Amino acid sequence: MPLITDFSASGRRLTRRAIMLPLAMSIALTSQAHGADLLNIANDALENDASLASARASLQSTQESRDVASGDLLPQLNATGQVAHNRSYDRQETALTGANQGGDDAYNSGSLALEASQALYDAANARQVDQAESQIDQEALSLVASEQQLLFDVSSAYFEILRANDILAARKAQERAISRQLEQASEQFEVGLIAITDVEEARASYDQARAERITAQSDLEVSFEALERLTGKRYQSIESLSEDLPVELPTPSDRDEWVDMALEKSPLLKSAMAGVEVSRSGVEVSKAGRLPVVEAFANYNYGESDQDQVEGHDSSSQVGVRASLPLYTGGSTSAQIRQSTYTLAASQYDAEAQRRLTIQQVRSLYTQVRNDVATVEARRQAVVSNRSALDATRSGYEVGTRNIVDVLAAEQNLYDAISNLAVARYDYVLDKLELHQQAGTLDVDVLRELNAQLSEDQSVMLEVSEGSSGYDAMMEIGERPQPDA
Repeated sequence: MPLITDFSASGRRLTRRAIMLPLAMSIALTSQAHGADLLNIANDALENDASLASARASLQSTQESRDVASGDLLPQLNATGQVAHNRSYDRQETALTGANQGGDDAYNSGSLALEASQALYDAANARQVDQAESQIDQEALSLVASEQQLLFDVSSAYFEILRANDILAARKAQERAISRQLEQASEQFEVGLIAITDVEEARASYDQARAERITAQSDLEVSFEALERLTGKRYQSIESLSEDLPVELPTPSDRDEWVDMALEKSPLLKSAMAGVEVSRSGVEVSKAGRLPVVEAFANYNYGESDQDQVEGHDSSSQVGVRASLPLYTGGSTSAQIRQSTYTLAASQYDAEAQRRLTIQQVRSLYTQVRNDVATVEARRQAVVSNRSALDATRSGYEVGTRNIVDVLAAEQNLYDAISNLAVARYDYVLDKLELHQQAGTLDVDVLRELNAQLSEDQSVMLEVSEGSSGYDAMMEIGERPQPDA
């Protein structure tokens, strides 16, 4: 069963499946000893994200509005009853004698009324039911869009951690390499082989490398916090992305096919189009305000009292049909029709704007993914080239044709290239995921395919220090080879 529900003509079937979404992702959790993987964390987010829970509750609320609207079209039965003690006071004075006449009269009474009615023709309520159905379809599509957005946000947070981890690994290796260079320069200065300026140059480069390592370590800590916000859980470790991740062109390879796919499946676009139907139903509801309402009715009335010391009762019943027709409402009906017509026009413009935006985003992301493929390859070659340049510079330094500044610059270039490669790899992953999201195809199969590229043996660890409100900046890298020169 797909993670993300496909939209069909039946909004009710869609909403039932959308509400049951967490059950569709019943993924067996792996041991935390190897780190949580992307599917585990996506499942946690779908179950625990507060914004998504709010969207589900909003959909359920909208579903109830359909029953509220349809209730007026079903039989209505009302009963009223009354029991009372009555007392009347009568005082009269005759004109001739001036004598007072009258008295008090007290008695008990009771009554019961029953009325049943059934709408025979009520266009306004019938249109409101249609509008509620359209609103349910729109809310269901909005929920699907929210689910896909959450999957992308979780994936983005996950891979931002791995990106920060790879950059931190490069910065640590850079710090170690320059530290060794500083130590070597200090030893050479002590025996008089180099000037103090070379030592200071090495020390400045070391301080810069240390600052970059601290910044990278802070970025890693913050990225874990972002993942916790989405899932409501704190993860001690997550699995890393394999070094041999295939960096390939999008499939299908034709950009126009991605655009057609988005126009067919994008939940954001479908939600905007469903909003047009909601507004169109609103126009029909407003127009129905000018039509008559016809209903069948039956009533029964029963009453009794002991007034004047006479006990008895009376009863009556009616069966018939009644109709009402608004003749003049002060212009409010016409104003409502104009208002709903403008609302329909606005929703149509919104749907067109969303269609254009979807096309533009899919085209841009497709192009970006293609560029990412070339960029990753270029960054890999840049690492190779900078490593060779560093080796050549070190050899030149040993024979006196290069100075320490050249060596330090070459080392900086190498580790910048390594960091840039990490950035390019994760840009490719995230841009490809966003392309699927904008095309409406981001589902469990896409995540499962990417999850297969994660490695249990290479986990990013982040330990929480006791007594501290934040994370302790301790990161371990399984068996990942260090990008050392």
